[in-house]
Amino acid sequence: MSGPLAGLTVVDLTTVVMGPYATQILGDLGASIIKVEAPGGDNVRHVGPMKNRGMGHMFLHLNRNKKSIVLDLKQPAGRDALLKIAAKADVLIYNIRPQAMQRLRLGYADVAAVNPRIIYVGAYGFGQQGPYAARPAYDDLIQGMSGLPWLLQQSGAEEPRYIPATLADRIVGLHAVYAVTTALYHRERTGTGQAVEVPMFECMSQMILGDHFGGRTFDPPAGAAGYARVLAPQRKPFRTKDGYICVLMYNDKQWQGFFRLIGRDDLYRDDPRFNSHENRSARIDEVNAFVAGEMLKRSTGDWLSVLMAADIPAARMNAIDDVIDDEHLTATGFIRMEEHPTEGRLRSTRAATQWSHTPPAPQCGAPRLGEHGAEVLRAAGYSDDEIRKLAAAGVTTLPA
Repeated sequence: MSGPLAGLTVVDLTTVVMGPYATQILGDLGASIIKVEAPGGDNVRHVGPMKNRGMGHMFLHLNRNKKSIVLDLKQPAGRDALLKIAAKADVLIYNIRPQAMQRLRLGYADVAAVNPRIIYVGAYGFGQQGPYAARPAYDDLIQGMSGLPWLLQQSGAEEPRYIPATLADRIVGLHAVYAVTTALYHRERTGTGQAVEVPMFECMSQMILGDHFGGRTFDPPAGAAGYARVLAPQRKPFRTKDGYICVLMYNDKQWQGFFRLIGRDDLYRDDPRFNSHENRSARIDEVNAFVAGEMLKRSTGDWLSVLMAADIPAARMNAIDDVIDDEHLTATGFIRMEEHPTEGRLRSTRAATQWSHTPPAPQCGAPRLGEHGAEVLRAAGYSDDEIRKLAAAGVTTLPA
């Protein structure tokens, strides 16, 4: 393996989106990821479309660069196998509730007893010091609890709704990545492993409140919560003569350039709605409504031409198919075609970051359920006969 994390081993007990997204990034950066799956496999394996059973599109895009082993952790032999694997690992990451890990006798103390240097990372719903500690959590719940559907309604949506992406899962997954890497840095300096908590509600609330504490930043409050500019109902792609365009005039220079384009220099000079950042922010609804009216006067192509020439930030509004076919993402090799050994030719993305000395690892496709079970168990010290006995007892599953 290559990449900045080459040589590290991560035991991945995560499922669905949040944890697998985090461990895929770690795998892209060179870590060896051992994905431990229950006998039925990660639920996302079964989310279509798919070509072959258990290899759904979401699973393929969340689990490349991983080895899959099936272990029934409810059986003592499965737990023992997991601890033998963890004894030689650098990181163990899970995203079930800590209470479930304790019931399996796989809490931090249990794992640290066989590997004191382990970085033991739990990514789950809520910090364990609060009253929500034992509650279950999924992306939709955390979006709702952190205020996202309410914010959408406040900004003009007819009714509250979730962001149509697994936003909370993926944002918290990124928190898990930095938790792993910074804990590893601390261990490198001190030799000490530790347990790290990555709670979804706190991670998402930190992000949302960073924008929307608003007047409630102060005690006593200096106004209502909320960031007016991003809550403005007209903060959306502007309709043009033939489609939509995304435009943001933010600083004074950009606004001056925009008014020159429309032949209205006087508005920046004389109109109090437009002549300072403070005034534009205070009357953001009027400002956006004015821009919306101007955008209707030309086609999207015309606007892109003149706005880009004036160095005013603008972009065409893309559909998902447009993103997949985007010329920039194609030219940089970010969106690429690859050959999967069982699923055939696939469209995928590479690692988003680029490194001058330790480039990310070459990609290998997401594994079949239990594909690497025998390999992983041998590395943990099991003989082939012992592996066959584990399979016969239903502790593990080996592919045909």
